[in-house]
Amino acid sequence: MGPLADLKVVELGTLIAGPYCARLMAEFGADVVKVETPGEGDPLRKWRKLHEGNSLWWYAQARNKKSVAVNLKAPEGQEVVRRLVAQADIVVENFRPGTLEKWNLGYEQLAKENPRLVMVRLSGFGQTGPYKDQPGFGAIGESMGGMRYITGYPDRAPVRVGISIGDSLAAMFGVIGALMAIHNRTKTGKGQVVDVALYEAVFAMMESMLPEYGYDGSVRERTGSALPGIVPSNTYRCKDGQYVVIGANADSIFKRMMRGIGLPALADDPELADNAGRTRHTERLDKVIGDWCASVTLDEALAVLAKAEVPSGRIYSIADIAKDLHFQARGMIERHKLGERELVLPGIVPKLSETPGGTKWIGPRLGEHTDEVLASLGYSAADIARLHAAATVG
Repeated sequence: MGPLADLKVVELGTLIAGPYCARLMAEFGADVVKVETPGEGDPLRKWRKLHEGNSLWWYAQARNKKSVAVNLKAPEGQEVVRRLVAQADIVVENFRPGTLEKWNLGYEQLAKENPRLVMVRLSGFGQTGPYKDQPGFGAIGESMGGMRYITGYPDRAPVRVGISIGDSLAAMFGVIGALMAIHNRTKTGKGQVVDVALYEAVFAMMESMLPEYGYDGSVRERTGSALPGIVPSNTYRCKDGQYVVIGANADSIFKRMMRGIGLPALADDPELADNAGRTRHTERLDKVIGDWCASVTLDEALAVLAKAEVPSGRIYSIADIAKDLHFQARGMIERHKLGERELVLPGIVPKLSETPGGTKWIGPRLGEHTDEVLASLGYSAADIARLHAAATVG
C-alpha cells in the first residue's frame, strides 16, 4: 500500500511541477484525485509522443492517480472540489497566484471547512513579492535561480539542462514541505500553506555560489564539463570518440589514478598532493589526462580506472539505461501493457525496505474516475447525470 496510503490528495495542477509533486505521493500510496478540465484535460496529455491520444509521458506522470473531469469555473464544479477537499489531507496546485481565490477555492476559503488541510502552492515566483503575478515556467525559474548562467561553455550562450529540472526540483520541495506540514499537524491539529517558488527551488541548489560572491565578489562562470576548483574532475574524449567522466579529486584517489595510468611521478609530486595544488595546475593535469584518454578506447579506460578504484563512467543515453543490468536489477525499468504495445516506465525512487512504493496503474483516461469519485462524495445518480448534462463534469 505504501507509507502514504492514509493520505488523501487533491491535485489541481497541470503540466509538470504540480502533477510531478502529486505523482511522487501517489507512487508511495497516497490516494490522489487529479482534477482536469472536461474535454481537454491536462495539456501534458498531448506533449511529445502520443499513444491513442495520450502522451507516453502522461502514463508516467499520472500513474496511480484517479482522473476526475470538473469545470472549475462553474459554481457546481467548485462545489465538487470543495467536497473533495473537505475529505483531503493535501491539495497540490500550480496556478498563477490568485487564480484559486477567483474560483472561491483559495486556502483561506477551504481551510474554514477543513482546518487540517495542507496546501502545496507551486508557482514561478511564489505567493508574495513584486513578481508574484508574473507567469513563470521552469525555464524562467532555472534562469533567475542561477542555473542557466553557469550551464554550458564560456564561449557560447548559456544552455538548458535537457529536462524540465526547475519544475522537478520545485515538485520535490513541494513533497518535502507537505510531509513536514503533515508531521507538524500531528502535534498541532492545524494545516498550513507550503509556498514553493520555482526560482527558489533552483536557487537552493546553487551550492557555494552566494557565499563566494558575498565573500569577495566572485561570480561563478560557465566552465563546460569541468568542475571548477575541484581537480581533476572532468569529461575526456577517448580514442574511439566516446567520452569518459572521471572524478579523481580526492587526494588518495588522484595518487591511485596517476599510478594506474603510468604516471607515478605525478602521484608523488608534492605540488599536486592536495586539491589546492592541483587547482593551480588544472590545465596541465587536464592535458595529461586528456592525452592518456585519447590513447585508449572507452572500455580500456574504464578497465584501468576501475582497477585503480577511480570513480569513472561512460555517459549513458536512454538506450544504454534501458539495457543496463544494474538499472534492471534495481527495479528501475518497469514494463507494462499499453494496448498491443509495451510501455516502459522508470522505477520508483527512493527504495524503502518496509513500505516501498509501486505502480498500481498507469495514467488514466480523462475523467475515468469521475462518476466513482462523485458517488463517494454523496452525489446521487441523478445528480451525476445532471452535472454531465450541464458539462460541469466529464
